[in-house]
Amino acid sequence: MPASLTDSGRLPALLVCEPATGGLQVAALTLLDRLLVAVQRAGCSPIRVVCAGELPAANRARALGVQFEVVRGIPPVSELTLLASTNQLVQAGDLRAVVAARGSLVTPAGECLPVGVTDHWLGSVADSLTGVPSVAATGVAVAVRSAADAKVAERALWASLTSSSDGFVDKWFNRPVGRPLSKLIIRTPITPNQVSLASIVIGTGAGVLFGLGQHTWSVLAAVLFQVSAIVDCVDGDVARSVFKESPLGKWLDLVGDQVVHAAVFIGIAVGLWRSGLHGPFLALGGSAVLGGLIAFGVVVRGMTSKGEPNRRLQKLIDGATSRDFSVLVLALACAHHLKWFLWMAAIGSHVFWVLALGLQLFPGKPAGASK
Repeated sequence: MPASLTDSGRLPALLVCEPATGGLQVAALTLLDRLLVAVQRAGCSPIRVVCAGELPAANRARALGVQFEVVRGIPPVSELTLLASTNQLVQAGDLRAVVAARGSLVTPAGECLPVGVTDHWLGSVADSLTGVPSVAATGVAVAVRSAADAKVAERALWASLTSSSDGFVDKWFNRPVGRPLSKLIIRTPITPNQVSLASIVIGTGAGVLFGLGQHTWSVLAAVLFQVSAIVDCVDGDVARSVFKESPLGKWLDLVGDQVVHAAVFIGIAVGLWRSGLHGPFLALGGSAVLGGLIAFGVVVRGMTSKGEPNRRLQKLIDGATSRDFSVLVLALACAHHLKWFLWMAAIGSHVFWVLALGLQLFPGKPAGASK
């Protein structure tokens, strides 16, 4: 094993903290707290924090079990070490790239940040990284030297919180509308999983109102369904912004979507049947629910299968799981044409799982493979 690595095979990290800047908050967490989590997720260990004064809060890092040692002075640096000042907002993905390249981080705008890998100390992090190859950041990388800079960094952080399944409505309506709620929740004990449960309850309530079979209730149900979609964006924003992601949260989000969709399909079918309109509405609702259940099973099969990532399958899943159709439901409810949506759901759910299963069984050549 190279002498520059610890016995665990990991690169050690040395974080230089000035309480005045390391204690600045970005989205309810101090810069030191965020950097500790990012460094740990980048695979560095052991982590030492140099702080001559009072150590800024690092509550989230401690809650996640991030192990670090606080020292008062700069210890000897004689092996490859990730050096970083705490007056910056950087993300784990960029730190992993820096560690892999043994380089120093540069913002997308070309500003050199005091974070990089070196085997010596020359009085400051910036001086110690002189001559180290640059690595361009692809995520949020912002220098934070004041409270005003912290506000700029926070705006950049929130803007980066998107999902690959976001459609047009999510990007331009659901997330922006839900963002004030996200910013409020991160400062409370409310967890992302509790937000997910709230979204499920609201969406299921929409299904119940659809089942009443009256136009006014159907429009209100469609509005509630849209609210459920907004809240469904909030849980992910909260989880990613304060490092509260969890496997349970991921599955709760997936299963919750199926519960809400099934409630809406059944509610619309029962409502149309109760309204006295002629059509195979109950059968269509059953078909939509059945197709959704099979599709869920196919998606889970793809998620848990081993091997190379199937980009075409993921692109199909992202497109199909977009919340954009909630706007379509609202428009059709207002126009007295919910039966059109029921027909689309009854047929489209089966088309989706057939395509998804086909992409799993016949994935084609992986990206980058020779022809």
